[in-house]
This record gives sequence, C-alpha cells and structure tokens, in this order.
Amino acid sequence: MKKDDFVKLGVDESLATELEKASMEELKGFIPKARFDEVNNEKKKLESDVKDRDKQLEDLKSSTSNIDDLKSQISKLQAENKAKDEAHAAEVKELRINAAVEAALVSAKAKNITATKALIKDLDKAELLDDGTIKGLDEQIKALKSSDDSKFLFDTNTKSAKPKGVTPSDPGDDKPEKPLNEMSYTELAKYMEDHPDVKID
Repeated sequence: MKKDDFVKLGVDESLATELEKASMEELKGFIPKARFDEVNNEKKKLESDVKDRDKQLEDLKSSTSNIDDLKSQISKLQAENKAKDEAHAAEVKELRINAAVEAALVSAKAKNITATKALIKDLDKAELLDDGTIKGLDEQIKALKSSDDSKFLFDTNTKSAKPKGVTPSDPGDDKPEKPLNEMSYTELAKYMEDHPDVKID
C-alpha cells in the first residue's frame, strides 16, 4: 500500500511513511497473480506436451506398419501438435490481455472491473504491445470516463478521505453562523476552539 492509502485509513502521516516502506520491502519479491498463472499454465502445458510426444514416439517405435503408413501417421501427429500449440498460444494471449485490461481498469479506478470490461470493444482482436499494455485501450477507457455513465463506472472522487478523529480546518468555514456578539459564552468558546487563528477585536 502507498502512504496516501494509509492516510486515507486514518493513520498518522509519519506512521504512514514507515508503513509504506515496510509494505514496499514485503512486495520486493512479489509476482502478480496473472504472471504466476501464465507461468504455471506454461509449465503444465510443457509437461503435458512432453508426455504426449513420448507416447507418440513409443507408438511409432512399436508400429509394424509400412513406411507410407508411418509417414501418414507422423503427418497426422504433426498437425495435431501444431493445433495444440496454436490453442495454447491463444490461451496465453487471452490471459495476458485480461491481465492488461484489469490492470488498466484498476488504475482508472473502475468501480466494477467485470461490468466495465464488458463495455470495452474488440478485445478478441486486441494487440498486445511490448510493455504489456493493449494498443488503443487507454483511448477506450478515456471515452468511457467521459460518457454519461462514467459516474456509475468509475470512482470520480478525487478528494482524499478525512483522517478519523480529526476535523481539518476549512478556510471557507471561518465565518461564524451568527455574529460573535450574539453568541453565548459556550458557543463563543467552541467557535474560538475550532478557529484559533480568528482574532476578536
């Protein structure tokens, strides 16, 4: 978590700085879930491919067919393996696209990732860039943020939350509700406590 996030939760600023440092230290070896899933799926796929191809080789070794039959069998296996590789590549691409879209929507402060993601067009034709982002996605998100429905889709509250237990002074609040000479002693004392910079002539 960042310092601002801790402050929003009502943590003292100096403590928030320390917590941010501790949080960054903890996250040094962190791997995003999408990346972990991608590597894990890749590992499972490779293990499965090795088993399949070992079996294919054993079947060919034990085959007593003639050369033409073997050639035909090899061609068939090559086509099957190619189709499997293409399906796996499409799976990995989809994982990367989903991770990139979700990261962009989190960064844009989408209220509901699934609902907002459904409004993004042509994800099946999405082009992944070298930096892991999707070409044209920022423009689509900007268009959604400027649409009439943006208040339902994105958190537009830019004000930081007030710390708990403290009433920050607001420069616009210095005017009393009624003239000072008409206040009771208790009201005047409270007003002076809340506005220590106000001078009474």
